[in-house]
Amino acid sequence: MTLQQAQDQVDQWIKIYGVRYFSELTNMTILTEEVGELARIMARTYGDQSFKNSDLGKDLGDEMADVLWVLICLANQTGINLTEAFEKNLEKKTARDKDRHKDNPKLS
Repeated sequence: MTLQQAQDQVDQWIKIYGVRYFSELTNMTILTEEVGELARIMARTYGDQSFKNSDLGKDLGDEMADVLWVLICLANQTGINLTEAFEKNLEKKTARDKDRHKDNPKLS
């Protein structure tokens, strides 16, 4: 699935099942919540924190997909083409960092 297909699919789902998009501010808050849930699972899976019973059974991929879903909602409702935005961002990073990481002795 391409980013554009994902944006189209989310838009269709919202129109069929979601009634309407939440406001941009509400979706930004929901995105923050979802990133927090992802961070919680990351901290327990790869960090030093232990799992609580309420954390068991959480799926890392599902938490990432929740973040992606809300990000796509925000892109749709603000008129952002994520494919174009991502391509421009990749070009920017490449121009800025093409040698930076290779020359970083901490990464050797």
